[in-house]
Amino acid sequence: MLNTTEIFERIYSGFIGKAIGVRLGAPVEPTIWSYDRIRGTYGEVTEYLRDFKNFAADDDTNGPVYFIRALRDYGLGATAEDVGKTWLNYAAEEHGMYWWGGFGNSTEHTAYQNLRAGIPAPQSGSIAQNGTTVAEQIGGQIFIDSWGWIHPGEPQKAADASARAASVAHDGEGLNGARFCAAAIAQAFVAKSIEEIIETGLSTIPASSLYARVARAVLAFHKDNPGDWRACRDMLTAEWGYDRYPGVCHIIPNAGVVFMALIYGQGDLPRTAEIATMAGWDTDCNAGNAGAIVGTFQQVQPGWDKYRKPINDFVVASGVTGTINVVDIPSFARELTVLALRLQGKEPPALWVEDFERRGVRFDFDAPGATHAFRTEPFNQIAVKASNERQTDDARGSLEILLDRLERGQGGRIFWKPFYRRADFDDERYRPMFTPLADDGQTVRFKLWLDPWNGDGHLRVAPYIRRAMTGAIEETGAWHVPSSEGWQDYEFTIPDGKGEAIDEIGILVEYFGRLKFLGRLFLSEFSVSGKGRTVIDPAKEVLEWGGITRFTWNRGHWSLQQGRIHAHTASDADAWTGNAYLRDVRVNADLRPLSGASHLVVARAQGTSRFYAGGFQNGEAVILAENHGTTILARAPFKAEYGRDYQVNLTVTGDRLALSIDGSLVLEAEDQAFGYGMAGLRMASAGRMSIGRLEIVEL
Repeated sequence: MLNTTEIFERIYSGFIGKAIGVRLGAPVEPTIWSYDRIRGTYGEVTEYLRDFKNFAADDDTNGPVYFIRALRDYGLGATAEDVGKTWLNYAAEEHGMYWWGGFGNSTEHTAYQNLRAGIPAPQSGSIAQNGTTVAEQIGGQIFIDSWGWIHPGEPQKAADASARAASVAHDGEGLNGARFCAAAIAQAFVAKSIEEIIETGLSTIPASSLYARVARAVLAFHKDNPGDWRACRDMLTAEWGYDRYPGVCHIIPNAGVVFMALIYGQGDLPRTAEIATMAGWDTDCNAGNAGAIVGTFQQVQPGWDKYRKPINDFVVASGVTGTINVVDIPSFARELTVLALRLQGKEPPALWVEDFERRGVRFDFDAPGATHAFRTEPFNQIAVKASNERQTDDARGSLEILLDRLERGQGGRIFWKPFYRRADFDDERYRPMFTPLADDGQTVRFKLWLDPWNGDGHLRVAPYIRRAMTGAIEETGAWHVPSSEGWQDYEFTIPDGKGEAIDEIGILVEYFGRLKFLGRLFLSEFSVSGKGRTVIDPAKEVLEWGGITRFTWNRGHWSLQQGRIHAHTASDADAWTGNAYLRDVRVNADLRPLSGASHLVVARAQGTSRFYAGGFQNGEAVILAENHGTTILARAPFKAEYGRDYQVNLTVTGDRLALSIDGSLVLEAEDQAFGYGMAGLRMASAGRMSIGRLEIVEL
C-alpha cells in the first residue's frame, strides 16, 4: 500500500511533468507549426524553445486544477452532471479556461453553450447531441490528469471517474482517451515499467476501439524499430494522420503521438516530452499528457533540472477564482492527496485538511526539490534552490539561498509573489485574472538561519513587502544580522496599504563588510495567515486583460471611469475580488445604480453560479442565494433611485446574512449553503452601475 508521502510525492512529480510538457510544447502548437517545420527550425529539441517571464495559463493545466473541484462542491460521489456544473461555475464565458473557437468547432465551447442552454452532462458532450467530429476531439484526454492522481494504484476507478468527467464535452473515442490517460497515471504510482503502464491503461478501453488500434500500431512498430521514433512518426502520418480524421484536433492522431512518446521515451521524462514536442500535431497537449504519466512514474530527478527550474513550482490557471489561479504546485499536490486519501476512506493529516481550504498559504518545502516559486533579484548574485540539509521540527526541507560574493553595498531581494500583473507576462495565453493571495492585516511568519562562509559579519536582512501598483518597497521590520546558531523566527503584520495591493513578500539583504561575502541563508516554514482587510480604490486600479486589476469577471463590460468602476451589461455580469476562502465578512460598496433592475454586492462566491448577494433587484431590497438557480432568502420593497449613491453592506457571519443600506439594517436571513468564497459585484440582468470604494473586512 502506498503511504501518504509516496502518494503526495508522485502527484507532485506528475504535475511537474505535466507542466514541463505543456511549456515545452506550447511554442510550436499547430497549425502553423508542422512536424517538418519544427524539425527544420529546431532539429533535435533538447531545451525549452522559448524563455518566458512567467508562462501564462494553458487549458491543459486549467482543467486539472479546476474540474476536480467538483469533488469539493458536490462531494466525493460527484456525477457527470456535477462536473458539468463545475465547468459552468469556474469558467468566464469566452475568456480564459478553454479554447473558445466557436460553437460546433471547439468541443469545449460547444459543451459550455450546451450547459448554458440547460443541457446537462453527459448529454452536453454526447455524440447524439453534437455529432462524432465534435465529441472525439483531443480534449477528452488533456483535462483528466487529476482523476488519475486521486486514484493512486487504482486504474479502473481512475478510468471510470475520468470518463464521467470527460463526458461533459466528449464521447466515443474521446472517452477512451480519458480512460486510458487517467488509468495510466493511476498505474504509474505502482508500475515497474512503461510497458506495464501502457497495457494497464489499454485494459480499461475496448480492444476494438480506434484508440486501442493506434496504440497497438505504435507498439508493434516500436518492437521492430526500437531506436527510430521518427520512422514511427512517418508511419503515423501515413496511416493515422490528420487527413483521415475530421475536426480541428482529433484525438486519434494525437493519441498515436502520446503512445510513441511513452514507448520511445522509455520512462525518462525529458526524452518523452521532447519526442512529443518534436512530433508536431498538438504539441503542448501530447507532451503534457505523456509528461503527467511519466512524471508520476519516474518521480523528480536531477536530469529534469533544465526543464524544472523555470517552472519553479508555479503555474498559472485562468478560471474565475483569482487566488486559485496562482497555483503553487506542492500545495495543489497536497490538495489532491487529501482527496485521494478521503476516496480511500483514510483520514488525511490534520494540517493538510487545514491547507485544503486555507485562508492564506503555508509552504513547508517538504516536496522533493520544492521552491514554492520563491524568486530573487538580482539574479546573478542570489540564487535559490531546495535543500534538506537544514530542517525544522515541522518540515523536511527548506529553501537554500546562495549569496555569491557580495561586495560592500551590494544586496538584493528574496521573495514570493502573492499577486501578478499583466506586465509579469510576455504572452497572452488564456488570459488569466488575479486577486491577491495576501492582504493588509494578515500575519507573515518564516524562519531564517545564516550560514556564512566568507566575510566579516556585516550581512543584514529585513523583512519587506512591495506594493503592486507603485512598486514601493516597505520594510516591515528592523535591519539586523540573522542568527548563524540556529533557526530564528520572523513575524510581521502586512501594513495598511491605503487601497493598494502587494505583489512581493520577502527579505531584503544588504552587505556592508570589507571582505567579499559568500554564504547561505536557509528559509523555512513560510506562511501568510489570519484575517485581512481589502480596500479597493478604483482610482488606484487599471485595466488589464479585459478587466480591472484585482478583479476576475464574467460577462459584461467592466471599465474605469472618473475614478469609479463602471459596469455595463446586456445580460448578467459579475466581478469578484478577495480570497477564495474568505469566511465571515462584511462587504461594503459605494454603489450607484444607473439603469436596469439589478445592482448587487456579493459574498462567499464560489464561482459564477454559487454565491450570496444582496442589494437592489426588481424594485426590492433582496438577499439571495445563487446555486445554479436563484433563491430569494429575504426581500422588502425598496425603489432605488438612478444616479444616487448608496452604501450597500452585505454581512455574512456563520449562517446569518444581513443587508444594510446607508447604515440602516434592511434585511436578515439564514442559509447554510456556502461557508466561504470571494466578494464581488453583480448585475443579474441588463443595466449599468458604478462603484466607488469597495471594502472587505473579515470579522
